[in-house]
Amino acid sequence: MIAPAVPSPDDKDWTWVLERPCPECGFDASTLLRTELAALVQRSAASFRAALAADNAAQRPAPDVWSPLEYGCHVRDVCTRFGERLALMLAEDDPQFANWDQDETALADRYWTQQPAVVSEELTDAASAIATAFASVPGGAWDRPGRRSNGSVFTVDTLGRYFAHDLVHHAHDIGRPIH
Repeated sequence: MIAPAVPSPDDKDWTWVLERPCPECGFDASTLLRTELAALVQRSAASFRAALAADNAAQRPAPDVWSPLEYGCHVRDVCTRFGERLALMLAEDDPQFANWDQDETALADRYWTQQPAVVSEELTDAASAIATAFASVPGGAWDRPGRRSNGSVFTVDTLGRYFAHDLVHHAHDIGRPIH
C-alpha cells in the first residue's frame, strides 16, 4: 500500500486550551470536573469504536486529512502516552516527559495500514487504563507537577484537562462529537 499524503505537521502549542475554550471543537477545559474525566474518556472510546466499525473507517475525507482509522491510532497512542505521563507524575517529583512527535509516530507506525477492529480494541484498552488511572488519583496528588520537553508545566489536574481536550477535539475531527 502506498503511503498517503502527509498532512502538515501540527506544531501548535495547544496548551492555550487550558485558558480558554477551543473555537474548533467547543471544549472548555475549565468546566471539566475531575470526577467527570473517566466518563469522558469512556465516551471518547465509544465514539471511536463506532467510527472504526464503519465501512469507510480507513477512508480520508481529503488527501491531507487523517481518516477515522488514523485518528483512532493517534487517540490510542495519546491514551497510552498520557497514561505514562500520569504515572510518572504520581511516582516522581516534577518529571520531565520524553518528547513525542505525533506526526513522526503516525508515519513510523503506518497508521493508514492498521486494522480498524484491532485499533478499536487497543484504543478501548488504552482508554480504560487511563480512565481508571485518573479515577484513582489520590485527592492530594492533583497538584503534582510534570514538564513537557518544551518546558510547558502541567499539574495532574491540567494534564487531565489537556488530555480531555485532545479526546474531544479528535472526536469532533471525525464527526462524532462527545457530549
